[in-house]
Amino acid sequence: MAATPAEAEPEVPAEEEDEGEEAAEGPEEIVPIGAQKHDPAWKHCLMVRSAGRVRLKCAYCGKHFLGGGIHRFKEHLARRPGNACCCPSVPADVEGVMHRSLEEVAAKKLRKRSLAAAAGHHAAVPLSYTTPSPSAHNGAAAQAQVSGDMASPIHMVPLNQVLDPRAAPPPLGETPPSEMGWSGDTATKRRKKALAVRRAPATPLAPQFQQQHLQPAPQTQPQHQTVMVALDADAAGSDKEKVCMAVGRFLYDAGVPLEAVNSVYFQPMIDAIASAGGRPEVLSYHDLRGSILKKSLDEVTTQLEFYKGSWTRTGCSVLADEWTTDKGRTLMNFSVYCPEGTMFLKSVDATGIVTSSDTLYELLKSVVEEVGEINVVQVITKNSEVHAAAGKMLGETFPTLFWSPCSFLCIDGMLEDFSKVKAVSDIIGHAKAITGFIYNNAVALSLMKKYLHGKDLIVPAETRAAMNFVTLKNMYTLKEDLQAMVNSDEWIYSLCVLPKNPGGVETSNIVNNLQVWSSWAVVVRATEPLVHLLKLVDSNKRPAMGYVYAGLYQAKAAIKKELVRKSDYMPYWNIIDQRWDKQMPRPLHSAGFFLNPLFFDGIRGDISNQIFSGMLDCIERLVSDVKIQDKIQKELNMYRKDTVGDFRRQIAIRARRTLPPAEWWYTYGGACPNLTRLAVRILSQTCSAKGCDRTHIPFEQIHDQRMNNFERQRIRHLTFVQCNLRLQHRQQYKAKAFDPISVDNIDIVDDWLVDRSALSSGPTEQRNWMDINQPFNWVAGLGDEFESFIEGVADEIVQGASQGTQDDDDDDDDNSKDEPCL
Repeated sequence: MAATPAEAEPEVPAEEEDEGEEAAEGPEEIVPIGAQKHDPAWKHCLMVRSAGRVRLKCAYCGKHFLGGGIHRFKEHLARRPGNACCCPSVPADVEGVMHRSLEEVAAKKLRKRSLAAAAGHHAAVPLSYTTPSPSAHNGAAAQAQVSGDMASPIHMVPLNQVLDPRAAPPPLGETPPSEMGWSGDTATKRRKKALAVRRAPATPLAPQFQQQHLQPAPQTQPQHQTVMVALDADAAGSDKEKVCMAVGRFLYDAGVPLEAVNSVYFQPMIDAIASAGGRPEVLSYHDLRGSILKKSLDEVTTQLEFYKGSWTRTGCSVLADEWTTDKGRTLMNFSVYCPEGTMFLKSVDATGIVTSSDTLYELLKSVVEEVGEINVVQVITKNSEVHAAAGKMLGETFPTLFWSPCSFLCIDGMLEDFSKVKAVSDIIGHAKAITGFIYNNAVALSLMKKYLHGKDLIVPAETRAAMNFVTLKNMYTLKEDLQAMVNSDEWIYSLCVLPKNPGGVETSNIVNNLQVWSSWAVVVRATEPLVHLLKLVDSNKRPAMGYVYAGLYQAKAAIKKELVRKSDYMPYWNIIDQRWDKQMPRPLHSAGFFLNPLFFDGIRGDISNQIFSGMLDCIERLVSDVKIQDKIQKELNMYRKDTVGDFRRQIAIRARRTLPPAEWWYTYGGACPNLTRLAVRILSQTCSAKGCDRTHIPFEQIHDQRMNNFERQRIRHLTFVQCNLRLQHRQQYKAKAFDPISVDNIDIVDDWLVDRSALSSGPTEQRNWMDINQPFNWVAGLGDEFESFIEGVADEIVQGASQGTQDDDDDDDDNSKDEPCL
């Protein structure tokens, strides 16, 4: 949205206006941003006071701005070079919003100039370049005399000057910029010159121009219209507030979830309404259920046809996302994944199906036939005995595909089991005591925002188990800020002395306990690779098939490095092995590791039998022609020896760490065409059965037997559109505004916000949500999980994973079944 007039100028002293960006000097004090600041850029910055100077601070890169106002900061977020440096950390969706806002500002200025020109053309009498007659001068003088005699406090401004402020003289008492005595460099002088041109009073008019200026407006432009235009200009600043209130009333009345504004389609909707102009026709209930739904269905179907076109080249994965509803019904959403995008297929009521491997097999078989056996590389489901049995039967029926358990559920289960180990659960309990108190106390919450510079202790995660370890790491990075907060006079006197607050005292004791922080650090370092692997598997940026095998090895290596003793780290290793199920071969993951060029150096020497057997399983299963199998075997040896084609080129060696694995094979695998086709099909697959976000999608209504047949079909199409729209922008949906205390996040945040001290002693204050400041609009942006993973993989990790040497440990220490310690 365009900036309002009140936001157009920076709120910093004039002498600081040209100083640019600087680092903070001394401690910072956060200054509340007024409610009248409606420009979208205000949501992504802090207003801080340091060394007596007010600055704008970028919420992403921490850059300070002393001048230029919100418009210059917006250019910083939009990464538009010129007046400000480009933000290196701004999320892509925020950058897009800032671009649109800048374009709207420019368009608004252009419309204003066009309107002013048109109004001036109709309102002004054509100017004559001939010398006026003396009578004309006399008439003008007489009229000026009348105007002087009838002095009035009302300053009448012609319509063209109202519409174009540049044409108006400066207000009385305003000093032109040319008289302020500013000094500076060349860029500053150019800016002063531009300001002087914009604000300087008009040149004295020639007599004929003075006469024109003093003449009353023609009858076609009544004087009261000038007054009305001026009033409209004064009221323009409240337009944004009116829009916001109108949107709020609609959401509240209709019961629409407030997180609907996080939709990637919300801002485009506002833009479309604004660009329509006038009073756009209101959509009806029947329009949304009829013609608009039909057009949306056509748009989505067209996009999905593009996805289907790539299935024969890259293959695809059938995903079975299974969950239980609040009414106890088991539903299964089927989707089809390929590197071009994920397509939602249908939702099935599987309540009576998942209890039997035979009925589940029939369901999976029908879906494979619907997608096309020749296209399917794997079918991913939950990892239960029933699903494994059904998957085995599916593999016997279709010998050219695999059944795979969902890696995301496996890794999340590992983290969940880690959370139950006493040494880890104690640290999580300490962390929850801190967050539970702070997020339920207005004073503590205000101090947290101050000392943590607007950051939150709780950050978003995909699951409850992941929330434990993601938040532990975030709090550990804020350790010094937390210690400064609980040792400040404000905390001590407000929460520990007068009055004595049990929660405040407990929080201070935990934060100041060095032994707790020592154990805290071990938990964070030991579990960080596994948490990172969970994010990587759930990412939609590139297929994860070629990374999971090495990622699990790296996770076990990190645990061993931190805990050292076999009796301490083996219980965690056992959890990983039990969840991953070492007795169940996963040939796709083995082949993915073997073919990933990132791990090329690890496969040139000795390689474990498990990895090579998995590679051979994929050749035999995914390639039905035995002659092509033999060719692939020869090309496989050529690839390992790095003796032919473009594999030896330096550009190919550098690209191993930058290009996605399948794309690398497309580019440099021309000497091994058969192996390249197989590698692309394997490395183009996902490892997770997760589909789209299911929130507020009426899946259960589809299976309501009371529904009319036509309406059931309509609801199926509506669900089809909703799911596929979310899947198309899945990564952007993850990068959204996050408020830990919001009820929208209660299923993930769980008991991290429960005040345990209040449960035992009762609340110590009267709580009112209006007493807490509105949270800063921190966007839960996502980094590149793959780049971070690649940077963290050391050569010894690759060598160990390829040789399978991690299990060989001659440390016959204590019994590995004992409870591990930290």
